[in-house]
Amino acid sequence: MSRRTKKAAPTPGAARSTVTVCRGCCCGTPAKVPYLNHETQLTDLRTQLARVAMVRRTDCLDACERANVSVIQPSAEGRKAGGRPVWLGQVNDPDAAADITTWVKNGGPGLAEAPDILDLYTFSPSRRVRHELED
Repeated sequence: MSRRTKKAAPTPGAARSTVTVCRGCCCGTPAKVPYLNHETQLTDLRTQLARVAMVRRTDCLDACERANVSVIQPSAEGRKAGGRPVWLGQVNDPDAAADITTWVKNGGPGLAEAPDILDLYTFSPSRRVRHELED
């Protein structure tokens, strides 16, 4: 491969979608959502999305009334295509996590249509909360 056609190595994680999973005071606790194995859900997301997205855990996204909350942020390519972060609440069953995984594997926000069922989970957080996550 000549130097002209050689592409620069991508910055790790820079081009990938990011899935932020809340595991703070309410999300991720058996007191709030007793029938879900929260650690298994997070581990499964990390395992299934290891090559296509960064999955990170955060303490609190300040939307406790919608526990468990996840935010799907587009990849750089998805953002260029018009994708914006999608906030999902009450992600409390394996089917919802599977739908998120499938969507992100297909490209996520801006590159692939979310499964229709995820419309039931989508919400808009306050502007302050959105800016805190994006900063």
